[in-house]
Amino acid sequence: MLFDYRIRKVKKDVYKGIILCIFMQYIYTNFIANSMSKFFKEFKDFAMKGNVMDMAVGIIIGAAFGKIVSSLVADLLMPLVGALVGGVNFTDWKWTIVGERASLLDKEILMPAVTLNYGNFIQVLLDFIIIAFCIFLLVKGLNKLTTKKEEEVAVPEPPAEPEPTREEVLLTEIRDLLKK
Repeated sequence: MLFDYRIRKVKKDVYKGIILCIFMQYIYTNFIANSMSKFFKEFKDFAMKGNVMDMAVGIIIGAAFGKIVSSLVADLLMPLVGALVGGVNFTDWKWTIVGERASLLDKEILMPAVTLNYGNFIQVLLDFIIIAFCIFLLVKGLNKLTTKKEEEVAVPEPPAEPEPTREEVLLTEIRDLLKK
């Protein structure tokens, strides 16, 4: 009897699932599919514009450039600056708020110290300044190129007036004679 009840319950759940699937298919085909296709069409039109693709390429190259500059600062500049000021490694600079301490639950476990790592902040700040300076130089160079192109386009030589045809010369002479 108990087994029979479980079979009926499973059948009832299967029927509910089938009805739910049919209902969801109806909702999808009549309401969601039309609006989603319009949404995806608008997104595709937006994404395939030239400016968006250029921006995506710029972001990817910018991320790679940021890694290069971070490596430049961390691996080349900061050791030199540290050597100049007496062998200091800026990333090791930190302010300890709470030192290492034993755990409240188990005295044998040491909890790590709580620190403010301001040396790492100084290094990231130098990364930012160098990246900003490089981008400034890049934008300045691009602006210089675009202004040169605009000057070349803006200063075309005015076209010379075409020489009058023989008929126009004769008509001009006739007009001048009639004025006298």
